[in-house]
Amino acid sequence: MSQWISRIPIPKIYLSFLLLWLYYAIFSASVLALLGFVFLLFCLFFQFPWKTVTKILLICGLFGSWFLFQKWQQEAASRYLVASVNTVRILPDTIKVNGDSLSFRGKADGRLYQVYYKLQSEAEKEKFQDLSDLHEMVVKGKIASPQGASNFAGFDYRNYLKTQRIYQTLTLSEIVESRKISSWDIGENLSSLRRKAVVWIKRNFPDPMRNYMTGLLLGHLDTDFEEMNELYSSLGIIHLFALSGMQVGFFMDAFKKLLLRFGLTQEMFKWIAYPFSLVYAGLTGFSASVIRSLLQKLLAQHGFKSLDNFALTILVLFIVMPNFFLTAGGVLSCAYAFILTMTGEEVEGIKGLARESFIISLGILPILSFYFSEFQPWSILLTFAFSFLFDMVFLPLLSMLFCLSWIYPITQLNFLFELLENIIRYVSQISTRPLVFGQPSLWVLVSLLISLALVYDYRKNLKKIPIIVLFVLALFLGTKHPLENEITVLDMEQGRSIFLRDMTGKTILLDVGEKSEVEKKEVWQEKVTTSNAKRSLIPYLKSRGVAKIDQLVLTTSEPKQLDHVLEIGKVFELGEVLVTEETLSQRDFFDKLKESNLNVRPLKTGERLFVFGSHLDVITTQNKDKKVSISMYGKLLNQTFLVTRNIVKNSLTSYYPKLQADVVITHQQSSKKKTDVEVFKTLQPKMTVMSVDKKKKFKVINQEDKEVENAIYKTDKKGAIRFKGWSSWKLETVR
Repeated sequence: MSQWISRIPIPKIYLSFLLLWLYYAIFSASVLALLGFVFLLFCLFFQFPWKTVTKILLICGLFGSWFLFQKWQQEAASRYLVASVNTVRILPDTIKVNGDSLSFRGKADGRLYQVYYKLQSEAEKEKFQDLSDLHEMVVKGKIASPQGASNFAGFDYRNYLKTQRIYQTLTLSEIVESRKISSWDIGENLSSLRRKAVVWIKRNFPDPMRNYMTGLLLGHLDTDFEEMNELYSSLGIIHLFALSGMQVGFFMDAFKKLLLRFGLTQEMFKWIAYPFSLVYAGLTGFSASVIRSLLQKLLAQHGFKSLDNFALTILVLFIVMPNFFLTAGGVLSCAYAFILTMTGEEVEGIKGLARESFIISLGILPILSFYFSEFQPWSILLTFAFSFLFDMVFLPLLSMLFCLSWIYPITQLNFLFELLENIIRYVSQISTRPLVFGQPSLWVLVSLLISLALVYDYRKNLKKIPIIVLFVLALFLGTKHPLENEITVLDMEQGRSIFLRDMTGKTILLDVGEKSEVEKKEVWQEKVTTSNAKRSLIPYLKSRGVAKIDQLVLTTSEPKQLDHVLEIGKVFELGEVLVTEETLSQRDFFDKLKESNLNVRPLKTGERLFVFGSHLDVITTQNKDKKVSISMYGKLLNQTFLVTRNIVKNSLTSYYPKLQADVVITHQQSSKKKTDVEVFKTLQPKMTVMSVDKKKKFKVINQEDKEVENAIYKTDKKGAIRFKGWSSWKLETVR
C-alpha cells in the first residue's frame, strides 16, 4: 500500500488541500470553498501533464462521490424521523449527572439519540453515577428535534449533534425497566470500559485530583469542574485538557517499550499497535485530536514523515471520519498539527515547548477568532509553563498513580492539585481580559490564512513582510470595528437584551436578560447551570468585536437582571450603568453594583441617549403596581423607533395615546385579557419586534388578527432579529 501511495503523481499535501476545498464545497454548500477547489484544480493544468491531471481528476471524483454519499446519508437520516422509542441502550461513557438532571447518548433500532431524564430520588442519582455496565431500558418519553442556533454566531446544537450522527433528542418521563446486557459491539464495550475507569477514579481519588486524572488520562471532565473550566478558558489554556499528540506519544511509547522488553520485534509491534490504538481511542471517547494523533503515529511507523504524514492523515480522516472537519475540535487539532509540521521537527525539552507554544498561539489565531472571537495574550506564556507541568509531570505521575490504585490508591498528593488550582485562581485575578477580535467572515478567515501562509513563505524577505502584516492587521481591524450601524434584539430565554452600535463604535446595551427562577430543591437536586448571559449575550457581543459597552441601560428595577450585569462587568469594560430611580432605592441591588466598581446613575424622563448621529428620548412610566420602567423613542436613520418593555403593563398607551412609530421593539406581555396584536392595532407600526420568554404561555390570537400577527417578528420563532445599514435599515433574522 505504501508503494501505491508513494506513486501519487502530485505532492500529497497539495492533494489533501484540494480535497479539503471539495469537502467543504459539498458538506457546507459554500461558494467560497467551491471557488477554492476550482482555482487549485485550474492550477494543476499549468503545473502537470494531462496524464497526471487525469489521475488527479479520478481521485477527486472518487472522494467527491464518497462525500456526496455521506451527505446524502445524513440528509436521509435527518428526514427519516421516528415518532417514539420504547427501548434504549445506554452508552455508559456518555452519562452525565448534574443535580437531578441525567443525560446520556443511547441507541435504539440502530439510531443514536441524545437522552434526557429528571432523576426522581437521591438513590436513583447514585445508581446512575455508579453505572458502568451496558444496560438496556424500557422507557416512556417524548421525541423531539434538537434546537438550532437562536442567535447570530450562536452555538448550533442541532448541527453539533448532526456531526455526531444524532438527529433527535429523547426526553424520558419514566424508566419502566432497566436490565444489564452484553454486546459484541466493540464501540459499546469500549464505552463501558472507559466508564468503569472514570467511576473507579471518582470512587478512589479526592477532588480535585480526580478531575485532573480523568481529564488528562481519559479526556473526561465532569460538571464539578465547571468553575476551574471557566478559569482555564479565560486564560486561554483549556486546550491543555484536550488529549493530543503528547499523550498519544507518551502512551504509545510506553506500550512499545513494554512489548519490546517481552521480546517482541519492531515489525511485530507495527501490527499490534493497531488494536492498541483502537482501544486507546475508545478509552478517550474517540476524541478528534487523539484519532488524528494516532493516525499520524501509525503512518510514521510505515515511513511517512513530515508533510506526507500530515497529508495522508487528512486523506484517511476523510474516509474513516467524514464529519471530522465539521467540528471545531477536528479543525483545531489539524491546524495545530499542520503548524507544527510546517515549522520543522519537534524540539525536545523546555526550548521545544517554548517555541511550540509561541508558534501555535500566533499561527492558530485566525481560526481561534473564528470559533471563539478572542485571544488571551497570557496564553502564550501560560501554555509554555503549564504544558511542561501537565505533559512532563502530571501525565506520568497520574498514569502511575492510576495503575497503582488497583493495589492501593495514593491520595496524599492531592495537595499538589489544590495548590495548582490556587495558582490558577491567582493568575486569573492578575491577568488582563482577553483581546476581543470578533468573528471573521469566511472570506476574511480565508484571507487571513492565506496571508499567514505568505508571511511564512516570505519570512526571509523582510521587504514584503510589512505589507502582508499591515493587510492582516486591516482584516482584524475591519472585523473588530465593522463600519455599519446595527440594532440587534437577541433571543434570550427569559427577559430581553437589545444591542445598539453605530458606525463610530458607540455601543449601548438595553437590558441583559433575566436569571431564570429556580425552584427550591434539596441538596442532591442542585445543579451547575450556565446563565442566559453566558450562553447567548456574551458570545454575541464578542463575535461583534465588542470589548467596551459605553452605556448599559436597565429599563426596569427587576432584581433578576443583577447577576447578568455582574457577569457582563467581568467580561467587558462598562462605561456607565443607567438605571431607574426606583433601582437606586433598592439598597441590595445598588450596593452590589457599586461593589463591582461600576459607574451607576439614574436615568430620567427627558434625557437623551445619543447614537446613530441622532438620539433616543427617555420616557419613564409607572404601572398599577407603582413599578417604574423606561421606554425610548426617536428617529434612527430612516425609521422612527419605540423601544419599550411591556406596553400593557407599563400603560404607555395611556400616557401617550397618540404615540406612533415605524418600528416597535418590546417584550411579550403575558396578559390574559389582551394579546400583543390588539395592543399594536392602536400603535399601528410598520413592524413589531418582540422578545419572548420561552417558558411563559400567552393568549392565543383569533383568526381575524392573523394578518397583523404576520407583521410581528418574535424571537421564539425568528431567533435574534437584527437591523443593519448605513443610511437605511435592512432586516436580518437567524431563522
